[in-house]
Parts: sequence; C-alpha cells; structure tokens
Amino acid sequence: MTTAYDFEFVGINGSPLPLKQFEGRALMVVNVASRCGFTPQYTGLQQLYQEYQGRGLTVIGVPCNQFLWQEPAKETEIAAFCEVTYHITFPMTEKTSVKGGSAHPFYKWMRASLGKAAHPAWNFHKLLADRNGAPVAAFRSKVAPDSAEIRQAIERIL
Repeated sequence: MTTAYDFEFVGINGSPLPLKQFEGRALMVVNVASRCGFTPQYTGLQQLYQEYQGRGLTVIGVPCNQFLWQEPAKETEIAAFCEVTYHITFPMTEKTSVKGGSAHPFYKWMRASLGKAAHPAWNFHKLLADRNGAPVAAFRSKVAPDSAEIRQAIERIL
C-alpha cells in the first residue's frame, strides 16, 4: 500500500527531500506562494509547526507558480523571503506543480485517495496525512492554519 512516505520532493536548496525521513510523523503539505492574498497564512503554518512538531507533526511548504504566477521567484529568493518575513523553519520544496498532468506524484496520489477535495484550487491548499502516511483530510485555501477545523484534525491524528 502506498503511503505519503513513498514520495520524494526536491528541497528548496536543491537537495533530495524524501518524505521517508518523516516516517511516523503526521504531515501537512501546503502549496504556497509569496505573492498571494493568502501569503500571511505562513504565520499560522509556522505557529502550527512550532506548536505540534514536538508531538509529531511536520509541515512542508511546496512553492507553486500555477495560480496566476504568484510564485515567480527563484528558490533562493523564496527561501530568503520566507525566512526574513515569516521566520519559516519548516521544510520547503523547490517550486513544484500541484495540479494538472504535470502535478507532482504526491499530489496525484492524494487526489486519487481523497477525491476532488485534495485537488488544489488555489495557493495555501492544505493536505494532511496521519502518522502512518495515510491521507486524512484536505483543507481549502480559505481555511486558516490556526482554525478549529485544522487543529481538531491534527489533534485526532496525533
């Protein structure tokens, strides 16, 4: 059976980012962009990461330029923006396709597992996998990282 840990991204620094390294941890994978109305959600994502990482949650940011080209920067610029502006310490990938035929295999798998809800319609779409790497939930962009809905879902799987 395929799990989230079977997939690998490329890190924002160009190094491999195998999800296997997070085996046994819950994962929240979020497609992000620096020039989006939802960009301030980085603050909530970082807060979630800080609050729950000790209990077994890893947040992973996936920069994507597929939604009105709101992530045009290079990886080095994205990393600097996230670090300086939002003090991001969770793992980030290189720019990655999250929808359509060119979507990263992780995103195709989540969609096959969870259905249309897992298909990102915009930036800051959140996908949640449990400690076994099984798909659990998807949250639209408008659902804030610090919302009761997301916190309850995290609490259930931790």
